[in-house]
Amino acid sequence: MDLGLRGKIAIVAASSKGLGRAIAEELAAEGANLVMCARGEEALRATADSVRKSFGVEVMEIAADVSQQSGIDLVAKTALDAFGRVDVLVTNSGGPPSGNFDSFTLESWENATRLLLYSVVGLTRAVLPGMKERRWGRILNVTSIAVKQPIDGLMLSNSLRAAVTGFARTLANEVASFNITVNNLMPGYTRTDRVEQLARATSQKTGASLKESYERWEKEIPMGRLGEPREFAALAAFLASERASYITGSSIAVDGGWIRALI
Repeated sequence: MDLGLRGKIAIVAASSKGLGRAIAEELAAEGANLVMCARGEEALRATADSVRKSFGVEVMEIAADVSQQSGIDLVAKTALDAFGRVDVLVTNSGGPPSGNFDSFTLESWENATRLLLYSVVGLTRAVLPGMKERRWGRILNVTSIAVKQPIDGLMLSNSLRAAVTGFARTLANEVASFNITVNNLMPGYTRTDRVEQLARATSQKTGASLKESYERWEKEIPMGRLGEPREFAALAAFLASERASYITGSSIAVDGGWIRALI
């Protein structure tokens, strides 16, 4: 299936590893040129080099913290200077600390808001005018299954990823007439560093081993296993494509059946 992504320009945030890297690789496999950003310069450079060699596309990498406006501005400027436009935006970030309400200060909330919500709003503001002018665009936000079925101990993530969902659903209606789609991707328990961090936190809290923590999650998943980043990235590539032109305002789970809700 030709997804119509060859020659498109995509920004993928937090793309040095995990879900972001998998999405970048999947888009590159379809022929999209990339602007990859992450905070860790060394890991980002290594990933960008790997993508170039593996897929033969143009890749610009920029070390930046998109929870800060200066980082957002740097990523947007790099993309526009290098390619002149952005067709696909994938917002993504690491997760905030786990914990219950009483464990977080106002500063914790402010930091999480910048990381999860302001980064999405800021990157969208930077690329949306060009998309509207060209009357084509794809905005994808990596959120979490927690917005559909909150996860105990993830107070910050549950709250602020839900805010991103509300933002995206509202924006989708505002820009639909410009042939711009806005969708959210909800990863379930997937083999990433973030899930490993959560497993460690669970182990420390309950006294269970890491293996037991993983096994508990696997028992909750009808497919009986954790997801792989490439399985999640396949959905991102489709939603970024020409083929997904009539899908907007949706939040789609890639979770092996973990969410029990009907819709």
